[in-house]
Amino acid sequence: MKILLIGGTGLISCEITRLLVERNEEVVLYNRGVSDQNDRQPPSGVQVIQGDRMNYPAFEKQMADAGHFDCVIDMVNYLPTDAESAVRAFRGRVGHYIFCSTVDVYRKPATRYPYTEAEPYGGLNAYSSNKVKCEQILWAAHHPTNFPVTIIRPAYTYGEGRGPVHTFGFKTTHLDRIRKGKPLVVHGDGSSLWVACHRDDVARAFVTAVGKPATVGKAYHTTGEEWLTWDQYHQAIAAAIGAPPPTLVHIPTDLLGQVAPKRAAIAVENFQFNNIFDNSAAHIDLDFRYMIAWTDGVQRIVAWLDQHGQIENSDQDPFEDQLIAAWQRLGAAMTTELRDGQ
Repeated sequence: MKILLIGGTGLISCEITRLLVERNEEVVLYNRGVSDQNDRQPPSGVQVIQGDRMNYPAFEKQMADAGHFDCVIDMVNYLPTDAESAVRAFRGRVGHYIFCSTVDVYRKPATRYPYTEAEPYGGLNAYSSNKVKCEQILWAAHHPTNFPVTIIRPAYTYGEGRGPVHTFGFKTTHLDRIRKGKPLVVHGDGSSLWVACHRDDVARAFVTAVGKPATVGKAYHTTGEEWLTWDQYHQAIAAAIGAPPPTLVHIPTDLLGQVAPKRAAIAVENFQFNNIFDNSAAHIDLDFRYMIAWTDGVQRIVAWLDQHGQIENSDQDPFEDQLIAAWQRLGAAMTTELRDGQ
């Protein structure tokens, strides 16, 4: 099969590329020809069309010149204008169009748990709201023969190059704090549920979907299946890297949003809610299997981050220590005040 992968050097798409090449498919990548990771370079023999997919007239002409594709896997489609351009570029010229979306298209909290693919759309921020609009544009254009669409919705996906997320986002100072035995801020009471999935597991689902008629017109979750509270999540990270159990400091999410609106935005918008998903449809149609356990995956990515010198020194970012000290000081004052009033 002749398969176009828009992207091909990102966290998930580099593994998709590798698997397709391993399967002896004819793989064509479309990207800017720039990657921030040397180990994500295209395998030998893979054709690369360089360009900017947001230069829509040029992109659409390049795609017309490239001819028919049996399948297009679109990993770089974030804006409604991207989706509209994809429809113009590929309608009537593709055997199968697979769009990488996100589970963040759903509203939070859910109407029921775990989330199914039938959960109503929501959108908590610009990224997720735009993904909702992209999906709506693609579904409106979907046609079983003229523009056959499949949508895959990963949740948090990690791997070599992207480490564990935490209350304050993606900074790797979090891992340094665990190693040094420093306390960690956890939003709320640490009991909301979270899942993470290694990119190797997610990538296999995309590759299995290619050209598979049963997937046309459907959306699928490809998410982690260890439903961990945030407390359990951090404890598992510590165990995986041989650190002592961390001291977890619980601070209300609403308060974090006020004192650290930028750092804690992801916790306010997303992490305070339960993020657990039903993968049944992907099990059946995509042979999706959650194979890399969280502790095993953490060991792999921390080793990669160490090798590449990408674990930041938490001593150079005192904010979390200052926040914990202030919370403990104010909590002690509140306790004294209320006890004195009894």
